[in-house]
Amino acid sequence: MDNRSKEMARLACAALEDKKAEDLKVINIGDVSVLADYFIIASGTNRNQVQALTDNVEEELGKAGYTPKQIEGYSTANWILMDYGDIIIHVFDTENRLFYDLERIWRDGKSVSVEEL
Repeated sequence: MDNRSKEMARLACAALEDKKAEDLKVINIGDVSVLADYFIIASGTNRNQVQALTDNVEEELGKAGYTPKQIEGYSTANWILMDYGDIIIHVFDTENRLFYDLERIWRDGKSVSVEEL
């Protein structure tokens, strides 16, 4: 795990908090998966907020020179996945967050507080 992924996670969390993301969770999956170092999971209350959260993350990470490998689900905005390689950001609407329950699926990962980043 390097400082780059930590920095990206910190910037993403700040961007999400800036747009009032709900139930922001950071999971360190570096020891249990080769997918990424961090999963960041957040919720928005409606489609517009979910898109605004995603837009803000993309803008803030872009300013720092990070570009996403892939963004999926933007048009429907019930679950947007942003893949930055070292970090993967999931922004859900409330209903889909409960349904997919990524925190349970990735429970082997280590929960990290935003302050620890």
